[in-house]
Amino acid sequence: MEKTISYTRQEHIITRQARAEEALLSQLDAGDYTPEHPLVQLNPYFFAPLCALVFFHTVTPCEVTVRVLGKEPAGDMVHRFPRETRHVLPVYGLYPGWDNQVEITLENGEKSRLSIPTDPLPDEVPQATSIDTTAAYMGGNVMVLTAAMAATPVAFDYRGDIRWYSTEKLNFDLKRRPNGHLLVGTERFVGMPYYTTGVYEMAFSGKIFKEYRVPGGYHHDHFPMEDGNLLILTQQPEAATVEDCCVLVDKDTGKILKSWDYKKVLPQDKGGSGSQDEHDWFHNNAVWYDKKTNSLTFSGRHQDAIINLDYDTGDLNWIIGDPQGWPEEMQRYFFTPVGEDFEWQYEQHACMVLPDGDIMCLDNGHYRSKDPAHYLKAADSYTRGVRYRIDTEKMTIRQVWQYGKERGAEFFSCYISNVEYYKDGHYLVHSGGIGTLDGAPCEGIPAQMKQGPDGDRVQLGSITCELVDDRLVYELHVPANCYRAEKLPLYYAGEQAELGAGKVLGSLGITGEFDTAIPAEETGELVPEHYGARLVEEDDRFTFSATYEKGELVQLLLCGEDGSTHRYFINTAKQSFKAMCVGTFQKADPRDVDKVISKEGLSGRYQVKLVCDDKLYETGVTITA
Repeated sequence: MEKTISYTRQEHIITRQARAEEALLSQLDAGDYTPEHPLVQLNPYFFAPLCALVFFHTVTPCEVTVRVLGKEPAGDMVHRFPRETRHVLPVYGLYPGWDNQVEITLENGEKSRLSIPTDPLPDEVPQATSIDTTAAYMGGNVMVLTAAMAATPVAFDYRGDIRWYSTEKLNFDLKRRPNGHLLVGTERFVGMPYYTTGVYEMAFSGKIFKEYRVPGGYHHDHFPMEDGNLLILTQQPEAATVEDCCVLVDKDTGKILKSWDYKKVLPQDKGGSGSQDEHDWFHNNAVWYDKKTNSLTFSGRHQDAIINLDYDTGDLNWIIGDPQGWPEEMQRYFFTPVGEDFEWQYEQHACMVLPDGDIMCLDNGHYRSKDPAHYLKAADSYTRGVRYRIDTEKMTIRQVWQYGKERGAEFFSCYISNVEYYKDGHYLVHSGGIGTLDGAPCEGIPAQMKQGPDGDRVQLGSITCELVDDRLVYELHVPANCYRAEKLPLYYAGEQAELGAGKVLGSLGITGEFDTAIPAEETGELVPEHYGARLVEEDDRFTFSATYEKGELVQLLLCGEDGSTHRYFINTAKQSFKAMCVGTFQKADPRDVDKVISKEGLSGRYQVKLVCDDKLYETGVTITA
């Protein structure tokens, strides 16, 4: 049957990358490429337009130094590669829209220069509006900002020049694990508002070494353990609540080794912040493992609570936060404030345990009260980085440092944002969710307001600061909401090209089915064109998308050759989210709904059919699992 819906068969990015890499290596080995006349491929892995691979041979093994010339000498990006005869060199730090000059210096001192022109920046890449720092302070580091809106991940040098960005919607936190690889959320969307398949392990070149998939989807944060295994924030698949679980994932297989469910130790209807609802009662946005105490620390935005669990047993050890509204039997887990100038944190992000046991976080300050009668307006609130000192024997807490309160509403982010600890007295404070409506601080989440009816009047911003002994040594302003900031060198020590196909690990799980068949008239007709139906099939899943009227009764059917039928409910009800930490997957038309179905548990060929308001339509598409 002829199809009226759009159908696409899409390869996994790891498959595409492996084929492209093999073709480049074959071209290298078939040609006479030298340092003076190398093979150059810009954006070789499709994810990073300001990166290139440079290929050539030398007669004898030699080390090679690559220098991307900056717009001034302090902007040079330099890296030395180990001794080889077959050279495959990742080149980082190119400028956009620029005829980049790259010097190649061999171990014997011979030099050559090549030109690598790049395209201008796409509109969705946010550019800095101001930066205040020095080249001496930043050294060869860049500040990497991950996006919270339609903007893409981006890295700025000491001048505020962009030296890296990704064309893909890599989301949430970006970390460097001990082996030098990056960890960041995938762009493979699985469900609203921002859940994705899992975490990529990759290089700044865009090369993906592993995708770690988790059945409940990934959100917000992850933590690399000392043995290489990963803590990943998730939720139970098909559960009524979200963002309230963490799993430990095996570094080699992606298998889930251990899990923690906070519903086992916390009430879900007590101690709520101003953003809490029944569905997203905890809103876990950070995870940290502390080896000294063998414990896990989590940030729950929707309970204004930082909680600490025993790693082995999952038992609750303590809670940092305002105890108002919590039941009497929970009060023993809270600390008593001591000292002057103490304030609790509200709707916080990015908790961490410091080497001396202190707790640091980004105190967003949203509402700044547990009592609705005392909620503060955005214009009266403030966001700050804060460091607390806790005594778990006396159960006391002291505030020992803060930055941001003194900046008032202009530094206020009701959501996202983070802190980083470099050493005592040396911190990063990133206020990434700043928003104004007609010049006044937004009372709602800026990312949502930007896509609402008043979007043209909403201005987004982020301010990233670093302080040394309370002296401001870095400040970056960007006209976008940015989830987190991380200062990193583009190259890690000893980095070289790591060749070979990446791996897809873990599991997407089995997509829950709808037990009841909706009575429907079998029309024998194709899905009407006004639905704008699309189907994208991948190796491990497929996504069916269409535009429905709100409240329309919709069910997707997979009809097997063996007579079996798998039924999947599609929710067309209007959805409202009190937290939208990443808005990159929001659509201009909220009636446009994606239904993602894992191929796990399916086997064979299936005709795809659609039930819409008591009518059964054909799609003309058959998928294979």
